[in-house]
Parts: sequence; C-alpha cells; structure tokens
Amino acid sequence: MNTEDLHVALQQSFSPDSNLRDPAEKLIKNLKYVQGSAVMLLQIAAEKQVQFEVRQAAAIHLKNLCKDSWDQKRSITGLILSTVDGTEQVILDDETKNHVRANVVDALLTETEKSIQDLMAESLHYIATHDYPDRWPNLLPTLLQTISQSENGTPQMLHIHNGLVALRKLCKRYEYKPKEARGPLNQIADLSFPLLLPLAQRLLEDNSLEAALTLKLILKIFWSSTQFFLPHSAGGSSFLSLSNPQIMQPWFDVLSNTLAKPLADQPATLEERNAWPWWKAKKWSARIMSRLFARYGIPAYAEKEAKVFAQYFVQHVAPLFLGPVCETLNLRPSGQFCTDRVLYFCLTFVDHAIELAPTYKMLKPHLDFILFKVCFPSVCFTKEDIVLFDEDPHEFVHKQNSPMGEFYDPRLSAITVVDNLVKHRGQDVITGLLSFLNNILQNYSNGSQSHVEKDGCLLILGSLSVTLFKKKKYSSQIEPLFVTHIFPDFQSPISYLRSRACWMVQQFHFMKLSDGGNLNTLIQSVLQALSDPALPVQIEASKALRYLIKVDGAHETLIPVLPQILEQYFRIMNEIGNDEVVLALQNIIDQFGDQIEPHAFALVSQLSNAFSSYIVTGEDDDDAAMAAAQCLECISTVLKGVCERPDLYRKLEPLILPMLKHILGNEGEYVEYLEYGFDILTFLTFFQDDITPQLWEFFPMIYIAFDRWASDYLNIMVPVIDNFIGKAPQTFLSGVAVMPTGNISYIDLIFLMVKKTVVIEKAPENEIRKALSLYMCILHNCPGQVDNYLPTIFETVLAKLGTSILDKIPLTRISIFQVIGSALHYNPQLALAELEKRGVTAQVFAQWMTDSEEMDTWLPRKITVLGLSSILLIPTSSLPSTISSAVPQLITSVTGMMEKMQQDAEIIQNDVEKSDEEKSWFNDEDDLKGYGEDEDVHNVEDEAYLDAFAHMDANDDIAKFLMGDAWGDDDDDDD
Repeated sequence: MNTEDLHVALQQSFSPDSNLRDPAEKLIKNLKYVQGSAVMLLQIAAEKQVQFEVRQAAAIHLKNLCKDSWDQKRSITGLILSTVDGTEQVILDDETKNHVRANVVDALLTETEKSIQDLMAESLHYIATHDYPDRWPNLLPTLLQTISQSENGTPQMLHIHNGLVALRKLCKRYEYKPKEARGPLNQIADLSFPLLLPLAQRLLEDNSLEAALTLKLILKIFWSSTQFFLPHSAGGSSFLSLSNPQIMQPWFDVLSNTLAKPLADQPATLEERNAWPWWKAKKWSARIMSRLFARYGIPAYAEKEAKVFAQYFVQHVAPLFLGPVCETLNLRPSGQFCTDRVLYFCLTFVDHAIELAPTYKMLKPHLDFILFKVCFPSVCFTKEDIVLFDEDPHEFVHKQNSPMGEFYDPRLSAITVVDNLVKHRGQDVITGLLSFLNNILQNYSNGSQSHVEKDGCLLILGSLSVTLFKKKKYSSQIEPLFVTHIFPDFQSPISYLRSRACWMVQQFHFMKLSDGGNLNTLIQSVLQALSDPALPVQIEASKALRYLIKVDGAHETLIPVLPQILEQYFRIMNEIGNDEVVLALQNIIDQFGDQIEPHAFALVSQLSNAFSSYIVTGEDDDDAAMAAAQCLECISTVLKGVCERPDLYRKLEPLILPMLKHILGNEGEYVEYLEYGFDILTFLTFFQDDITPQLWEFFPMIYIAFDRWASDYLNIMVPVIDNFIGKAPQTFLSGVAVMPTGNISYIDLIFLMVKKTVVIEKAPENEIRKALSLYMCILHNCPGQVDNYLPTIFETVLAKLGTSILDKIPLTRISIFQVIGSALHYNPQLALAELEKRGVTAQVFAQWMTDSEEMDTWLPRKITVLGLSSILLIPTSSLPSTISSAVPQLITSVTGMMEKMQQDAEIIQNDVEKSDEEKSWFNDEDDLKGYGEDEDVHNVEDEAYLDAFAHMDANDDIAKFLMGDAWGDDDDDDD
C-alpha cells in the first residue's frame, strides 16, 4: 500500500455505496498491520490540499495508532496486557516512530483547522507519554523556540498558539504525577515560564480573539504545572521562581488582571458568550485562583516546603484576588453578563475566603451583598430552568441528578457558601439570613413575592436542614414552616413549587410532627404527587416517600394502598431511568417485607423488564446505567424479603436467570452489573433447599467469566461457588462442563481458578486468600471423595507458604494453615503423608503454632482446633516421629485455643450494645456562633484530606488518589 492507495480508501470509507465502503473500512481497520501506515496517515492529515473530511479521518486513525500501537500497554503491576481478543499487541516499528516524531510537531504547528489541531496534539501526547524525554529530547527545545518567536503576523501567531497546544499536552504528561516523579515537569516550567509570563502580559493588552485563545492556553499550562504542587528545581536543592513568592507575584497579577479585564463588544447570544474565548480565559484565571486558595490559603494545611509561600499568599495574594472576584460577582447584580462557570469558581473562591481570617474581615462588611445579591439570585430558577422544567422534563431531571453538577453549577456553589457562612460565621449571618427568608415567605403568602423567589427561599432553608434546623433552638420551627408554607405548595398551580415541596420532605425527613393530622396530610400530599402531571414532581415525590415510610404511624396509612404505590413506581420507572427512584422502591420493599410476598412476582417481573430497558440506553445515559444497577439491588431486596419462601424462588427463577445470563454471557460487556448479579445468585443458591438444573448452568459460566474477563471479581464469585458445592456436593463432583478445549469436570474448573489466581497471575493477597478458601470448601463438603486432589492442594499451599514466610502480616499464612487444618480434618493420615513426603512437617507446624498467636477471628481458630484434634485420632504409634514427639504440645495448643474462643465469646456477649436506645436526630449544642473574624476556620475533613494527600508515596498517581483507578486521559472541563 502507498499513500495514494490509503487516500483513496479514506475517501471511499465515506461512500454511500457499501461495495466501496466495506472494503475500505476493512483495510483501515487493519492499518496497524501495514508497515509505514502511521507515516502515510500523517502525510495525508498534514496535506492542506486534501479534502478536509479525509484529512480529519487520517488524523483520527493516526491518533488511534499512536494510542494503541506506540508501545506495549501494561497493567498497574507492569505486566504486558493482551488485546480484547487475546492476541498480542501490534507495535509500530522504530523507523515509523522516528519519522512520526520528526514530523508531527511541524504538522501541528502549521495546522489551521481546530479539530485536526486537537487530534494531532493528542497523537503528540500519546507519543510523549512513552518517549519524552529519553527518546524525544528535542521536543521541548523545538516548542520553546516556536513560542519565543515574535507574534507579529498571523503565521507566527498560529505557530505560537499551536506550540502552546503541544506544550500543554506535554505538561499533562506529568500533571497527575506525585512530587517525586515530576522532574521533567519542573524542567518544563523552569524553561518555559520565563517565556510565557511576558507573552501573557502582552496578550492582556490585546482585545483580539487570537490573544484570548493564546492567553487561555498559557493559563491552562500554568494550571497543569501548579494545581497539585509548586514546581521544584530539577536538582531538588532549591525552589524555582514559582515557589519564590516575590518572583511569582507577576503571575498573580496576570491572574488578577485577566479576571478583572473589562470586556467590550461581546457576542449577542448566550451560547456565543459562553463559548467566547475571553470568558474562557476568565474561567481559567478564576479556577486557578480558587485552586491556589484551597492549597495554600490556610498555612497550617500547606506542605512543609510551602509554608513560607502560604504565608505570603495569605498576606498579599488572597486579598489581591478578592478584589476582582467580588467585582466579577457584582456583574449580574448590576445587570451585566457573567458565565455560570466563572460565577461558580468565584463563589468557590469566596467559600475558601470565609475560612481565612484576613479575607473574611474583608468580606464581612459585604455579607449582605454576598448573601442577598449574589447567592440568593444564583439559587433561584432562571427562565431557562422553567422552560426546561415544563417543556423537556426528562432533560431537567437528568440535569438535576447529574453527578457533575457540583463541579459546574453555581447554584450548588452558592448553597455551599451560605451553608458554610452559617456553619462557620453564624453569629454574623443567621439573624439577617432568617429574617430575609422569612420576609420572602410572608410576602409570598400576601401575594407580593414571585414564585421563583419562594422556590429559592425553600432551597436555602432545605439546604440548611442539617446545619441549622437540627439544633434544638430551631427545630421547633420546622412543623410550623411546613404547615404554613409547604403544605399549600402541594396544591400550587406552579409545578416547580410542587416539586420543591416534595424535596423539602426529603431534606427534613428527621422532623417530628406533633399533630397526627399533619402527618396524614403530608403522606396524602406525597401520594397524590406520585401521579402529578409533571414528571419532576413525580420523581421528587417517589424519593420523598422513601423517608415517610419510616415515620411512626405511616405504615397504617400506606399498607392499604401498597399495590397502587408499587404501580406508580413502575410507571415512573418505565418513563425514565433514575437510580434514586429505584432506591426509594427498594426501601419500600425493605420496609414492607412482610406485606411484599403477594407482589413479589410482579415486582421482579417489572424490575427485570426495567433492567433490560435501562441497559440498552445506559451506554449513552449515566442515569439509566445507575438505575439498571439499582434494579438489580432492588431484586435482591425482594429476594431477601421472601427468603423464607423458597417455593417462591422457583417461580421467580424464570424471570431472573435470563437477565443474569445476559450479564455473565457477553464477554464483560456488562461488567458494571456483575457484582449485583452475583448478589442475586447468592440468594438463589443459598436459600433454596436444592439447586435447580437451570441454576447449575451458571457454574461453568462463572468459570468462563473468571478466565476471560472477570478474574478481578473472584471475591464476589466465591460465596456463590461455596453455595453450589455446599448445597449439592454430589452434583458438583459429577458435573462436567463442555468447554471449547473439551469436557472439564466442575471440580477441575475450581482447581484451575485457584491455580490462575495463586500460581499463574500471582494476584493480590486478598484474592489469593479468597481462592484458597475454595480448597477449604471442597475439603469440608466432599469428605472421603477428593483424596486424589490432596497432592495438588498441598503443592499449591506449601509453595505459597514458602513465598510468604517473611511477610510481617501473617494473613495469607493463616489462610494457608486453614487449608492445611481442613485437609487434616478431611483425612489426617493422607494430609500428614503429604507433609512428610516433602519433608516439611516440623517447619509447617512450628510456623503454624507461631502464627496461631495472631489469629484473632473465630474461623481460623476453629479450623486450627479441628485440624490439630484430628491428628489426635491417629494412634501415637502410627504418627510420624516429628508429630508423635509433639503430641503434648498439640494438646496444649488445642486447649489454649479453645479457652481463647470461649473468652472471646463471653467478651462479645458482654459488649453487645443496647439497640433499643434511639439516637436523637437533634443536636443539643445550640451554639452556631462559629469562629470569630480573627480566627481561621479549622475543618477536620479538609485536614484529613490534605494529610492523606501529603502522605502519598512516589508510586501513587494523584489522579488515582482523587478518582480511583478508572481515571482517564481526558480533562474534565478542558476547554
């Protein structure tokens, strides 16, 4: 294949003629096997005379090649990973890599199309991830040379902009690395920031869009370089200029001036303004300010090396930032425009400023402005919100339940500011705030306040339910609030007020109603709202009922209408996937367990259908995906509720098993539901008297899933396997699975699972311990029937014992001794013979006795007693000499262990806490004065978070610390 052939194939991949399109797509799919394909793709993508769509396609496939085939993909432990189909990874040859490295930067620097710029930059990022700096040492000098060019003239400005795009990608290579692994990033900052600072200062004097785009990139580079740590010098001996407060001051001025810059000639439409580069630049400056405050605004929280910098920040920088932040917050109150994202980060900055004494003193004279001119309008519904509520209720519900809302919604950041002011500076705000809110409620009752303002008022009151109204001083006001201002809203013609009334029930679920009539009114109002014409009202009502069912006296009202309640929940679930609705249904099933039996079949049928529907839309809808998982949890709750009726399980199996086969039998496509599926399998295999043939079909499916794509899920598989073996050992021993490689007995499948976990993959220790428990299950449930498997068991556990003998924590050794104890209980003569055959009897028993002192749970002690006692059943004359001489010690060990078990049982009995004492929801501590204006706020949660952050070791990626192992390459909000 040559470049022209590839160009034609890319063109034909867009053809409506399948005779042309299908062969082209097949050829493109196999490009990784074509030598030089990456070089040809780069040539096509970079050629300006080529059709744009073809260039873009070439750039996409180049990016994918760099991502998948530049270097071996490895697991966290460093093992080379196989592809999805089990084949080896295809890696580009060195000649191709050299050519791409040599030309991709030039192609990017001259590119004018943004989509292709971004794709080429991603390719550069993937290459740099593997090759910079060792195999690509000239990358940074090339970019710095480009950025240092005079920006006069469009070509140079384009080169500078695209050079900054590449530099940002290079910085992101190290953005989430721990401090010890950030050496290259420190060097990048050391060499590039002296160029970027004067460039940023000049750009602030320019009002062009090109200047805004370039300044935004500089700020993003600054963010990537500083959001977790201030850069150190490459040698580590001293700080770079960034950690020298005086030298860093010009950067603070750039941030401050960017946010304060007046914007003229803004676009006309809201959509265009939100996307306008100058507002994007302001967003990044506000974001960086907020981040710096969070990291260094309280010197006591700063890492040791940054204490001096933190002191400087408190005294000079935070007050400097507060000015443009407050000016920006004043834009909307003064009738000017401000994007939601900029408002969000400015409010986040204010939230931090509340905790710091110097900045709080500056804020204190302006608290009324912050509370009533900024925060209150921010929490109120906008015209767009009302239109969305009425005209696209599904989208409104999705937006309200988005887990990302707390990271971009100024409504939530405004609520946080109000809540923290009440919590930390209560003596300065509570009286005025409650008076302001009360006036709104009274004025609304008199007809002189808008619906939107009442909704905002209730949102603030509900958000303060824990901070304020759990205090006994204010708790007496809850019932009058509901009777006077909430109950009427259930009948309001304004749909979002009816929704807010249901939401308030959730927020004040802890309230005690003194009047039984009020409780009845509340329950009837929520039940009526379940069938409200507005979907968001139905959603909030279904969530509210979850709490009402737990109120004393509610059962009597709800039990007679339970079938109708379930019907309403199913109707709502059929209309929209919402995990909180399904969670509420699960709570109802749990609360009405005794009454749920007649409805079990209908419940499981509806939940199974809902699950099948949700997983179809769940690929593109996170709410539906979470609702699907909740459906499975709900089915588990139904099974728990009818666990004493195993005959019902038989009737439910035909509804449940196809769904479980869908989860287990699709090569991991539905792995996110695997844990919930195994919970259901655990119920079905444990509570029935015997296991049906249909359930036994899952046994080989469990092995196939484990072997191909779910070996990490052994911990949740073991309880189900235990149930299979324990309930029907004879079926287990005689069972044979038809596998692609031939017939394999069920017991051999289990031994293969243990071998893969313990021997082949050397899995984490907790998984190894779980795998060894399968040996114990077989030994205890199959007495006298697995003699020929004892050599394999001992070979595996003794090899593992040898590798774990020096472990300081003996958990794995204790699991090994549980297997050996189980084997002795199974057949002491054969077990001792295996030890003698290997000449390790004395050593094993010596270590066992040592580790028995560390056994602090019931099971290992019990199995130790059973194993050692079984030895005593053998005549002393028949015992190996290594054991016969130690019989007195064995007897002493057994009796000592039994005495410990008895003592522990008595301690547990004496330590049982009284469960009939109800914990009060309300806090006797009425002091909400908080901290004085001269005091910094001390937040226990913040201290714990920063302490954990500071003690990360060099092998920890910060992204994994923040987001777990499933973090990706893409920026959250990277624009």
